[in-house]
Amino acid sequence: MENAIEKHTIAVLVDNEPGVLARVIGLFSGRGYNIESLTVAEVNNADHLSRITLVTSGTRMIIEQIKAQLSRLVPVHRVHDLTDEGPAVERELALVKVAGTGDKRIEALRLADIFKAKVVDATLTSFVFELTGTTEQVDDFVGLMGQLGLVEASRTGVVAMSKGPAAF
Repeated sequence: MENAIEKHTIAVLVDNEPGVLARVIGLFSGRGYNIESLTVAEVNNADHLSRITLVTSGTRMIIEQIKAQLSRLVPVHRVHDLTDEGPAVERELALVKVAGTGDKRIEALRLADIFKAKVVDATLTSFVFELTGTTEQVDDFVGLMGQLGLVEASRTGVVAMSKGPAAF
């Protein structure tokens, strides 16, 4: 099982300054690691800190290398492997455009209701749905819409934090 590929969600607290994201991405690309999802936003304006949430896959050894290398980067304050550190909440936002009329339009609305997707734009021949959920839920919704006239989808990537009272 040492060579089993695992998917991990890693949160990194960094200085909010030019070039930090490029250094983090460079760490991955320089070693041939893949980033499956990446989100970045400032989380503390007063201290100029940003949070990078990324999803990557690799063997246990590769994941440990990634975390160690991230920790050594100068602008990095903390690295948390949310997958290993216990229960976490993960969500992704997607905008999904679907074109269709008649029964396909009705079915798209019915499925959107089941997935609790909101209609944020509508014309006589199309909808744009907003959906928030797990990556799997978004994948399922986009897959179903593919059968009903999917035009395009835009996704934010995963945002995540650990459950419970402890702070990052």
